[in-house]
Amino acid sequence: MRNVRVHVGTFTPSVLLALARRRGRLAEAHLDVIESPVSSSPAQFASLESGELDVAITSPDNVIAYHYLSSNPLGRRLQLRVLAGLDRGTGLSLWLGPGLAGPAAVRGRVVGVDVATSGFAFVAYALLDALGVTREEYQVLNLGSTPRRAGALLEGTCAATVLNAGNELRVAARATRAGDVTSLGPYLGTVLAVTHALERTRREAAEQLSAVLVELAARVLDGSLTDEARAVARDVLDLSEADAAAHVQVLSDPARGLIGDGRVDEPSVATLLSLRRTYLPDRDLDSVEPDLASLLRGAARGA
Repeated sequence: MRNVRVHVGTFTPSVLLALARRRGRLAEAHLDVIESPVSSSPAQFASLESGELDVAITSPDNVIAYHYLSSNPLGRRLQLRVLAGLDRGTGLSLWLGPGLAGPAAVRGRVVGVDVATSGFAFVAYALLDALGVTREEYQVLNLGSTPRRAGALLEGTCAATVLNAGNELRVAARATRAGDVTSLGPYLGTVLAVTHALERTRREAAEQLSAVLVELAARVLDGSLTDEARAVARDVLDLSEADAAAHVQVLSDPARGLIGDGRVDEPSVATLLSLRRTYLPDRDLDSVEPDLASLLRGAARGA
């Protein structure tokens, strides 16, 4: 049987994907996976729509925006499906730049985001609100992907941003953590998504990839792949041994890390919708809950 080539777009290199490749699970599933970095969520979904990408590893808030809202950055709705929930944010947290004594120092400065109307931006706004710094007290600058924002924070381009997926560990020696997404309620950080228009062979390959990644997530959570996951995190994220170990600890945390069964739970979706309704109200959001079964056809739902 010939391998099926699958193009996957990611913001930060996927530890799960690298682990699947290292263990030979992609070859066993007859998958030739090409992982490509994306510069921003609009770029990721434009590539998904055009067929340049087959699969997006992305924030579920992005899926909500591009599936339901005509006001999304592309200005048109895409027909999407979520195949699995992958993680709960993998350390998603608010960070202040070097030399800033506290959140009050963000006032009058720049907060870096992927896109000002995206889910991670809403997390930044909410965590700053909780610290007494309101949306009107700082400027917002679109800086693109998480690795780019980490670099911008250390360079002083922005005073604060939200980071995750090992990027927060890369800045920890010089920056200050000021808040964590877990304080906002149950959270869903990353999902595997495809378009309805994806050709059948590639769709089946994407579903097979989803099954492989969920299986490996469960094994990281139960501790049976800790050493391998640490080595992969060190290599693909360019982390020190200590930071790679810290990242795997985050991945193994059920509240902040991987999801072992691929389920997309409704309380986490409710958190995403609450954030979006707070910071970018849109009447189209009223259509989300009644239609979740369709959007999540490939991912089990649960409480």
